[in-house]
Amino acid sequence: MNKRLIYSGKAKDVFETDNDNELILFYKDQATALNGIRKEHITGKGNLNCKISSLIFHYLMRNGIETHLINDLSDNEQLVKRTKLIPIEVVLRNTIAGSFARKFALDEGKKLDPPVIEYYFKSDELNDPAINESQIESIGIANESELQEIKKQTLAINKLLVELFNQDKLDLVDFKLEFGHFETGIILIDEFSPDNCRLWDQTSHQSFDKDVFRKNEADLVTTYKKVLDRLEGVR
Repeated sequence: MNKRLIYSGKAKDVFETDNDNELILFYKDQATALNGIRKEHITGKGNLNCKISSLIFHYLMRNGIETHLINDLSDNEQLVKRTKLIPIEVVLRNTIAGSFARKFALDEGKKLDPPVIEYYFKSDELNDPAINESQIESIGIANESELQEIKKQTLAINKLLVELFNQDKLDLVDFKLEFGHFETGIILIDEFSPDNCRLWDQTSHQSFDKDVFRKNEADLVTTYKKVLDRLEGVR
C-alpha cells in the first residue's frame, strides 16, 4: 500500500493512501509535555498507544459508538476512515484534577456531578485556547445540532469507559476526544490512550497515564503496559 505523509503531529503521523476514503495513522515513540515544548523519544510508546486505542475503539464500536477505526495494519499503524475534522477538542472531566483544579483553586480528587464538558479550539499555533458553545457556533465550527450530537456521544462514551475501566480497578478521571464528519454523520476519531486521559488506581490513587511523564513519577512505558495488561484482562 502506497502512503504519503500529510501531517506530522506530536504523537502521530497521518498518511494518505491510494484510497481517497482512508488514511493511515502511525503512532510515534515520542512523548511530549507543556504543549510540545518538552519532547522525548521513548521506545515502545507508539506500539502501546496503538494497541490500547484499538482495544478501546473496538469496545466502543461493539457498544454502538461509530469510530474511524477500520483495522490495525502493524504494531504502530492503523487504517482509518477519512473524515472532515471538526477542529475542537472535547474534554470531559469526572473528577477534579490537573488544570481544572489549578484554575479554580480546588483540591484534586473530588467527583464532579454532573461531569464537566469543556471545548478547546484545535490549533497548535494558538496553544489550543478554550472556546465555548456560542463561539463555536458563531465562527462556524459547528452548529447547535452538531454540538448536541457531539455532547450526546461524549456522555455515552464516558458512561461506557467508566464501566470498562472500573472493571480494571481504574478511575477514569478525565479525557479528550476529537470528532469528524463522515458520510454516516459525526463520528469519533483520533485515539484514546493514556496520552489523552487520566487514569487513577482505585486503591493507591497512582497515576496510570501521561502524568507520570509530566511529573517524572514513573517509567511511561512500564505504566502504559500495565494499562494494556488490565484492558486485555477484561476483554
